[in-house]
Amino acid sequence: MIDLVAIGHVTFDETPSGVRPGGSAYYAAFTAHRLGLSVGLLTSVASNYPLDVFPTGIHVATVASPATTRYRLGRYKGARTLTLLSRAADLEAEHLPAAWRGAALAVLSPVAGEVDPALAGAFEDAAVAVLPQGWMRKRGRGGLMGPQPWEDAEAVLPRTQLLVLSEEDLPGGEEAAVAWLQQVPLGAITRGRRGATLYVNGDPYHVDADAATEVDETGAGDVFATTLLIEYQRGGDPWEAAAAAACAAAASVEAEGPAGIVDRDALSTRLASYWRRR
Repeated sequence: MIDLVAIGHVTFDETPSGVRPGGSAYYAAFTAHRLGLSVGLLTSVASNYPLDVFPTGIHVATVASPATTRYRLGRYKGARTLTLLSRAADLEAEHLPAAWRGAALAVLSPVAGEVDPALAGAFEDAAVAVLPQGWMRKRGRGGLMGPQPWEDAEAVLPRTQLLVLSEEDLPGGEEAAVAWLQQVPLGAITRGRRGATLYVNGDPYHVDADAATEVDETGAGDVFATTLLIEYQRGGDPWEAAAAAACAAAASVEAEGPAGIVDRDALSTRLASYWRRR
């Protein structure tokens, strides 16, 4: 039985410390696994992708592709830059294994526009989280990614229980994002060290970040979103779930790649300290 399905390209990420696996769905799958869930990951990769990086408990279904999505991660004037070097095949609703359609939770997390919007409605009764950043980017000159409008928002939002965006993906302002967040039961805009804005039935609330010594920020937003989805489904309290998500995201930046993603016990300990400080 699969508890959570993550959908999106896993990638090769070129970083200053070398090439490593990555992608939003990669971090979502690891987060759910560390929190004790059985995870299904639907992705598309070339035959040379090291699928043995995924531990037992993460079940990977792949769509064959001549290439794996590959990004170069950099910084320019203090902001993160993404350069798309290659792209894997699209992920369509027909690719979702039939046995996974009954999962309780799903995370749609495109990184290069690869996820079919129809996948938001492909589950029987799942709480669907949407991380739309990959629908909000386009490939420019030399592969450098820049912003574009989210064209399929109106088709996806009616089937979305949780919407999470980063302020980095909103360079033109947050007006459109706020309108989207008022159409879903739960949502958030993540703001790095400044925490996040939580939206509950369209109303905004500030969420403090947890203190962290940053080593690698990659994937922190994906960890936040996945933890928020899992903890809200588990306890039904959006503020408690958001605090847990803040703690999980802070822990994740304290090591490279997925190494800082916490398990259930470590999250409980960190969350208790977070509440004591407040």
